[in-house]
Amino acid sequence: MTAPQAKVKPVDVAVGILVKPNGDVLLGQRPAGKPYDGYWEFPGGKVDPGETILEALQREFVEELGLTIHSAQEWCGVEYVYPHAHVRLHFFLSRDWEGEPQSLEGQAFAWQGAVGVEPLLPATIPLLEWLEQIRHDPSALG
Repeated sequence: MTAPQAKVKPVDVAVGILVKPNGDVLLGQRPAGKPYDGYWEFPGGKVDPGETILEALQREFVEELGLTIHSAQEWCGVEYVYPHAHVRLHFFLSRDWEGEPQSLEGQAFAWQGAVGVEPLLPATIPLLEWLEQIRHDPSALG
């Protein structure tokens, strides 16, 4: 008789969707050497111990893209089990940031209207339809 496997606690990840006044959103391409390298995703990263999710989001955007997020609204959460990790993604929407994106980790990035980059990370795909409904509506962000 084998012992039941312990349930793996998901890793909390802060994810930011920057929305320009014209509705375009920023996507980044995962750099070489990371799981799913070459796949496109909304930028973000793991929440460190002692950080709020918003603090993690702000830190990640400075570290990865050189952008300062002034404010962001929690939008939705998605739990997803990848072969390499069980993640709990916390999506935030922001129209209030400073700076132009820079490739600080060697990643490509692209502003997209109708998202046309491929391949997309699997956890991102279901959100595109929801995002399409709100990205042109400034009142959707409070």
